[in-house]
Amino acid sequence: MALGRIQYRLPIQLKAHVMQSRESPVVFDRECASSYDERFAKLAPIRDALHLFIRLVLSELPVDARILCVGVGTGSELIDLAQAFPQWRFTAVEPATPMLDICRQRAEECGIASRCTFHDDYLDSLAKSDPFDAATSILVSHFLVQPEERRNFFRQIAARLRPDGYLVSCDLASDMSASAYKSLVEVWVRMLRYAEIPAEEVDKFRASYGRDVAVLPPHEVASIIAASGFDPPILFFQTLLIHAWYCQLAS
Repeated sequence: MALGRIQYRLPIQLKAHVMQSRESPVVFDRECASSYDERFAKLAPIRDALHLFIRLVLSELPVDARILCVGVGTGSELIDLAQAFPQWRFTAVEPATPMLDICRQRAEECGIASRCTFHDDYLDSLAKSDPFDAATSILVSHFLVQPEERRNFFRQIAARLRPDGYLVSCDLASDMSASAYKSLVEVWVRMLRYAEIPAEEVDKFRASYGRDVAVLPPHEVASIIAASGFDPPILFFQTLLIHAWYCQLAS
């Protein structure tokens, strides 16, 4: 996952690229990609907790399940799942080539590359194949600020799943008009400072919420997912602004 995925992906990995518009201003060069995981190392407990619950959500999939990882970044969730389920196979989608290069390198170092297919582009260019048993989208869709773009993103995922396939989606979410939001953001900023993110970057992160990052109330995010062909999503994880849901294709 990516707390950093924020030009943003925010603190779990900051996977920040965006699987949407090819004109996205978020750019990950080789230098940024190489330091990506280290920048948010102090926030690893958040990442590890999310990964634990993702494993539990998906643990009843077939022993030879096929998993689609959309916006895989440097591959943290892929590697965690691959090590826990040694016969699963993965397709990693990532348009930021330097990030995908690191994902591929890490997969080779962990001895799982033979179970992975790496797609160096956006999801819409992924060739149709046998349907996947599950898909993950970790801190990606909140970069699609227009609701219809976001629905289309989830529709593309739905089109690649088997009839009872699972989606695990994690994004920033909150009601920015509620009094609780201000308090949550203050603690969020403390978290970024704890991670030793430079003050000017913290300010940029904060200014991007609601502008470059679609921070919507959780029920609105769930509605967007449901309107894209899935059963009502179930919220299974929350840490400050980070929310994660799971659901299956609507029958």
